[in-house]
Amino acid sequence: MSRVAKKPIALPKGVELKVAGEAVTVKGPKGTLSFALPAGVEVNVNGSEVLLASKDTETTKFAGTARAVLANMVKGVSEGYERKLELVGVGYRAALQGKDLNLSLGFSHPILFKAPEGITITAPTQTEVLIAGADKQRVGETAAKIRAFRPPEPYKGKGVRYAGEKITIKEAKKA
Repeated sequence: MSRVAKKPIALPKGVELKVAGEAVTVKGPKGTLSFALPAGVEVNVNGSEVLLASKDTETTKFAGTARAVLANMVKGVSEGYERKLELVGVGYRAALQGKDLNLSLGFSHPILFKAPEGITITAPTQTEVLIAGADKQRVGETAAKIRAFRPPEPYKGKGVRYAGEKITIKEAKKA
């Protein structure tokens, strides 16, 4: 079995993990997430620890992935995940309209982005966007969709970037 799958998952206080056939449900203070187990992977709950096992050698490759997904779900429902985006450019700004995000990114029209279910979007300043939620995959996907409206360009670095992302600036053409 993979080394990742052998490592137990610790359940923090207030987090419940229930296994019903092929479905695993994790419930905590930040929400409830569910996951369909791959065929051949078993989940054993021992008090505040969760262990994964594979039934045969063919399914060991799925056990490590299932363990990583379950660990992310446990962390998500207890602490949550967040991504921070920065808007770099003259006139680039973000504002909230209810739960929706209104982006001015240099186009002739503003972009209205509707927040998906289970995701909280906040704009602490006009040039920062904070995306938070319990599902790591959905938080990352939402951040990627917002970044895709105007990815950073390589000559001036203008656009929407992740916080701390380093953009390599190209040298301009010389005449």
